Amino acid sequence: MKLTLNRPHRRNAITMGMFATLREACDQAALERDIRVLVITGAGGIFSSGADLTPGEGEGQRPREKSSVSASTTSLIREEVHTAILALHRLAIPTVAVVPGDAAGAGANLALACDLVLAARDARFSQIFVKRALSLDCGGSWLLPRLVGLQKAKELAFFGDWVSAATAEELGLVNRVCPEEELAGLGDEWANRLAQQAPVALSLIKQSLNRSFASSMEEALDQEAVNQGVCTATNDFREGIAAFVEKREPTFTGG
Repeated sequence: MKLTLNRPHRRNAITMGMFATLREACDQAALERDIRVLVITGAGGIFSSGADLTPGEGEGQRPREKSSVSASTTSLIREEVHTAILALHRLAIPTVAVVPGDAAGAGANLALACDLVLAARDARFSQIFVKRALSLDCGGSWLLPRLVGLQKAKELAFFGDWVSAATAEELGLVNRVCPEEELAGLGDEWANRLAQQAPVALSLIKQSLNRSFASSMEEALDQEAVNQGVCTATNDFREGIAAFVEKREPTFTGG
C-alpha cells in the first residue's frame, strides 16, 4: 500500500482530514493479509512542510477564551493527530517513508515514525516547531532521543535548524540517501523486498525492537522465546527450512 501526501500547492501541509485518512489506511492495512508494506511519500518533489496551521472556516467568528482554545486544541490533537501516529507506530507490517524533499515539523516526525526512511539527496529535515512557538508533536519527543541520542535531540528541537539528507543519514535519522531520480525506484525495491519476507516473523521482529528501550534483557529474552515459539509453528518457518535445504529462495505466504 502506498499513501501520497498530495497538496503540493500547500507544500503538502497535513490537514486533520489527512491524519484521519492515515489512521483509516493503517486500520485497513492491519485487517488485510495481502497488504504487507505501507509506503508514505509526498507529491511535487516535497514530503511535507508540517501540519496545516492556517485558520479554519471559523476565522471571522468571535475569538474564544484562551483556556477554551487550548482545551479544544489538546482534544483535537489527541483525537486526530495522535491516534493516526499511534496507528502507524503500532502497525504490524513494516512502514517506509520515501522523502523526496523537505520534511518539517509534523511532516518530519511522520517520516521518522516509519520503520525505515529513504531520502533524496536534496531532502532536508527540520524540527521547526520551536520557530512557530510550538512544542514537539507527532511523536518527536519519543522518536528523536531514540534515533540520535538525548543531547543531539535537544539540539535539533531547541534550534529547529534544517538538516541535510546527508547529515540526517549520519545522525541515524535516515537509512539511505540517493539521487532524487532514483528515489521512487529504491522505495519500490525496498517495499518489494519487505513484502517477500515472512510476515509473522517480520511483525514480531518489529514489535520486539520497538519495545527494546522499555525492556530489561531478561524480559527481552523471555519475549524472544515466545516469539520463536510462534514463528516455528508457521508454514513459513517450514518453507524457510525447506528452501535452505534445497538451496533456493523461499516463498513466504504468511501462513
